[in-house]
Amino acid sequence: MNENPITNAAGVSAVIPKDNDGYCTVYKMDCADGLGLMTVYQVYPAIQLIYNDFEATSCYWDGNLGKNILEINYCREGSKLQSGSCLYLGEGDLSIHAMDNCASEMSFPLKHYRGISVVLDLEIVSQNPPGILVESSVAIADFKEKFCKDGVCFVMRAKDEIEHIFSELYSVPDCLQKPYFMLKVQELLLFLCMVDVRKEKQRELYTSPQVEIVREIHKRLISNLQERPTIDELSKEYLINTASLKNTFKGIYGQPIGTYMKTYRMKQAAVLLRQTQATIAEIANQVGYENQSKFATAFRDVLKIAPAEYRKQNSGG
Repeated sequence: MNENPITNAAGVSAVIPKDNDGYCTVYKMDCADGLGLMTVYQVYPAIQLIYNDFEATSCYWDGNLGKNILEINYCREGSKLQSGSCLYLGEGDLSIHAMDNCASEMSFPLKHYRGISVVLDLEIVSQNPPGILVESSVAIADFKEKFCKDGVCFVMRAKDEIEHIFSELYSVPDCLQKPYFMLKVQELLLFLCMVDVRKEKQRELYTSPQVEIVREIHKRLISNLQERPTIDELSKEYLINTASLKNTFKGIYGQPIGTYMKTYRMKQAAVLLRQTQATIAEIANQVGYENQSKFATAFRDVLKIAPAEYRKQNSGG
């Protein structure tokens, strides 16, 4: 690849070569509230396979790339929001976008993201297709027009075929890594050749103002778990209608507000059970439950174990 999209990006704090031939390089990304790791494998001369691990809410991207660079993303854990399109990518989803239309910021609403990207230079790959693609009629040069016409970002919802291609990349023995990566990249490109874009139902796009309001509401909700504002109260306070609030929140964070906050409360309660000596009643109150019995029921619903038993198993004693 003539230009390395990672090297050219702002926010790279360290570059760690893993070998002498440039096959594998790890990039540490400085984020405002965390860290990102991108492990890049040069599978073919114009194709990179990248493992992404972020523990942050956002990462700024300042690369200046050519118009023929395409990025294919697979979300394994967490979620991702492309700020340029305000398009949500959930677990198991696949997205395709042209890097010359890439957003300046990637957001991770759950402050956690794990996934795989395949970045390819369409012009070079179409002239020198890898392996068995030489024998196929795959028109790689047409992928940008097919998936990203008029600058859109294409998203395919989670399905078995996507999971089959990418999930196996997390269990490859080191001795088989190079040939396996080469095989999987070819499998991915053949799969994309068969995709009928017209039949894929696209995720909803959200406007930037909607996204910013909902992110402010999210920040407010998780900053004080003892407070329990209703959707109507939030709607009036932030001047957003209830339908937009509910739809946008679910689109960005993957769950309805009530379900998301219940899970968030229980995960915070689990941290308190592990790391403090507070009583279960005190912890219930800290995460917004005045009734200890209701708290115990909610905890069991989310973590499939009673609070007392959870503390016993995770006390480290």
